[in-house]
Amino acid sequence: MVACTHTKRRHASHVLRCVGLCWEHISQAILCDGHEPGPRRYSLSPHLHSSTINLCAMAWILLKFESIGGRIRSYPTKRMASLRGLDHLHTQSRANELIRPPNNRTKLSSIKQPTLKTLRLRNSAVNVDPYCNLLETCIRSKSSVQVKEIHRHILSNSAHTANPSLLEKIALTYVSCNEIEQARLVFDKIPQPSVFLWNVMIRAYSWNGPFDRAIDLYYRMVVSGVQPNKFTFPFVLKACSGLAALDEGIHIHNHARRVGLDSDLFVCTALVDMYMKCGCLDNAHEVFNRMPKRDVVAWNAMVTGYALHGMYKETVDFVLEMQKMGTSPTSSTLVAILPVVGQVQSLKQGKSIHGFCVRRCFHVEDVLVGTALLDMYAKCEYLNYAWRIFRSMTVRNEVTWSAIIGGYVLCDRMIKALQVFDQMMLEGSTNVSPTSFSCILRACASLADLDRGKRIHCYVAKFGYLSDMNVSNSLLSMYAKVGSLGDAMSFFNEMDPKDTVSYSAVISGCVQNGNAKEALSIFRKMQLSSTEPDAATMVGVLPACSHLAALQHGKCAHGYVTVYGLASEISICNALIDMYAKCGRVDLSRKVFDRMSKQDIVSWNTMIAGYGIHGLGNEAILLFSTMVGDGLMPDDITFICLISACSHSGLVTEGKHWFHAMSQIYGITPRTEHYICMIDLLGRGGFLDEANDLIQKMPVEPDVRVWGALLGACRVHENIELGETVSKVIHKLGPEGTGNFVLLSNMYSAARRFDEAAQVRNLQRDKGFKKSPGCSWIEIRGTVHAFIGGDQSHPQSSSVYQKLEDLLVQIKKLGYQADTSFVLQDIEQEEKEHALLYHSEKLAIAFAVLNLRSNEPIFVTKNLRVCGDCHTAIKYITLVTKRAITVRDANRFHHFKDGLCNCGDFW
Repeated sequence: MVACTHTKRRHASHVLRCVGLCWEHISQAILCDGHEPGPRRYSLSPHLHSSTINLCAMAWILLKFESIGGRIRSYPTKRMASLRGLDHLHTQSRANELIRPPNNRTKLSSIKQPTLKTLRLRNSAVNVDPYCNLLETCIRSKSSVQVKEIHRHILSNSAHTANPSLLEKIALTYVSCNEIEQARLVFDKIPQPSVFLWNVMIRAYSWNGPFDRAIDLYYRMVVSGVQPNKFTFPFVLKACSGLAALDEGIHIHNHARRVGLDSDLFVCTALVDMYMKCGCLDNAHEVFNRMPKRDVVAWNAMVTGYALHGMYKETVDFVLEMQKMGTSPTSSTLVAILPVVGQVQSLKQGKSIHGFCVRRCFHVEDVLVGTALLDMYAKCEYLNYAWRIFRSMTVRNEVTWSAIIGGYVLCDRMIKALQVFDQMMLEGSTNVSPTSFSCILRACASLADLDRGKRIHCYVAKFGYLSDMNVSNSLLSMYAKVGSLGDAMSFFNEMDPKDTVSYSAVISGCVQNGNAKEALSIFRKMQLSSTEPDAATMVGVLPACSHLAALQHGKCAHGYVTVYGLASEISICNALIDMYAKCGRVDLSRKVFDRMSKQDIVSWNTMIAGYGIHGLGNEAILLFSTMVGDGLMPDDITFICLISACSHSGLVTEGKHWFHAMSQIYGITPRTEHYICMIDLLGRGGFLDEANDLIQKMPVEPDVRVWGALLGACRVHENIELGETVSKVIHKLGPEGTGNFVLLSNMYSAARRFDEAAQVRNLQRDKGFKKSPGCSWIEIRGTVHAFIGGDQSHPQSSSVYQKLEDLLVQIKKLGYQADTSFVLQDIEQEEKEHALLYHSEKLAIAFAVLNLRSNEPIFVTKNLRVCGDCHTAIKYITLVTKRAITVRDANRFHHFKDGLCNCGDFW
């Protein structure tokens, strides 16, 4: 056994000597002009494999440093094993912590242990070239594991730990392996780094971040007396570009001018790029014009800068000027200009650039050019061309997939977007970009596909993008828009950190799902978190105030947008107009409208609708005439608002006129929604036969909403015969939602046909529809108080019920009689009167009489249509209390005063 081992060792020694001699010949012929590998190396032959070079280098080191008496010293296996774990060395500093292997049993991966071990035992205080050669190998292989092992061995040799040239080599190797923090720790220990190393470190931070450290290193370099050169300034200016640090950039520009480098091609190009990205276009142009020589990179910097700011004309003009001056555009030029062409949807210009690509042999197979062309066609909504380019590309990266998916989402082709995403996953793509996930989540939200959205959520977690803020916000928005508010709130609570978009998404989601109170609660949390709102946030908060009719909250929100400088935003002003109108202050809506520097079509429509729900039809018509007189053409939404305003004010003739003018004068084809408004207008006016004739003449098949509007009119005017006919049609179509079931049931009950009413209610229950209970609420001194009919859960319920009974006694003396036809149950007359007394709106009014001063107006909101008996009772209550009462129901506002209502009993 001993003889066998000895033979193996002799054989290994012989092989090692041969390999070492091979390295010596290779080094002489290829690596350097001396007998040892050193810093004067030439480039390696491409035919040599890196593993061959490593093996030869390590064998040469053993041969050179361990030869004793003409033979290679061998080591017992046990001693070799004992040297594998070196974690006991140098554990005091952070640098050693960073390079420590995971555990004591970690083996030296691809570096031969005898080489490092032998260098350690040799303890050479003079020659560091072997370490430099090993580090050079790490640079080529990009192996951070190897460089950490070598660094640990160097730290174990006190003679080498302070060698500046070796430390520089270690720092350079760490940078090449993208281990910037380790490189910085080594760099900080070098007493006088070379200009080259300063540049390397500044470049590392300017490319990888954080950018501010690159600028800090530049200042340290200047303070230490090292003169920056023409390479330093481009690197640090790139960091200024990344931070948009204009002041720092100007300071560095002045420094370059003082040292005479402000005319250098590389420095000037970096200055142009910095000024462009900092939004200082005039300075960029000035630097560009003063350049003594310009190459294509300098031209591209200008083109990219203009494109970055969305300046289409300037971008195209500069490309044309570039060609006039004899500089041909490169693929980088095309990749810069195509996004801005897509942004302005200039399809003609995009096709021209595509033709240029073909003529100049910039084939779409080039992944960058192909992706840019694809994205341009997608943004121009020319998806056929985009898809053809996508199919022709043999190589696709994550940006390519994002572009085609985003294009389909942009053009509302959500199903196709999902299909492309599925294709991407089936092809086994491992580099799905966050943008792809954000786009596909938008598609899921648009299709209300919760199951697919949850599967995408799993993919996001798998790819590790849950920490990406854009993807997380897209997930949050998806859950909110598909109506899964519980999932949205759970995900929102788990998010850390949260930004403005996160709060905006969940606030809008709460409003869309009818939870306005929770939306305001989240907004308060947002304020406490010191997260500043933006216009999108407040566009979500203001509708929450509208839904609750919380005027005081709305006024606070108005003040908030003023403080944050958002009051001039058109979207904010439109939301304020809507909020004040729905909170009963249409006069404040008009003030906001009149103070707007510019109104868009949404502003006019919102104001017209505001007049409509307050029964101010004539004001709505006058405003419409003003809009047309100012030269703004109405759209289809305008006529929905206008005809609805006529309906709420009983202006049947005017409503019919505008319905016909819509198509005959303004060329707008009526949609189903316009017919619904007309049926409602004619039905409220009692023209039931005319409404029925209009339905029969509709150019499209009337849906259940149209018949529902006529059924509501039959219920109001007690036309049982027509109501039964309409109800049969609705039964055939299938009632849509709870409303039509309730109308049918109420109509039968009013006709005392309780069996049929019970059948409708049973059918409603079998189909899973539930009637929302009547609920009314009122805001008093910033607190919203809600009441449900017959409910006694409010803390002041006993006082409220007593006050309501007192009011009933008083209004009966004035002639009030309960209209029991609105009680739809087959019960005794006295029970019907008792049931009518405790409707939610009456409870809210009684509560207001108890808690508000006599000169304060009463404003009540109800989730359903106010019943006829309550409408009559409230008119009498205004006479008894001598107070103005406003009730906002599901359809409109009722302004009660001195025994009258502004609706004229027409609602």
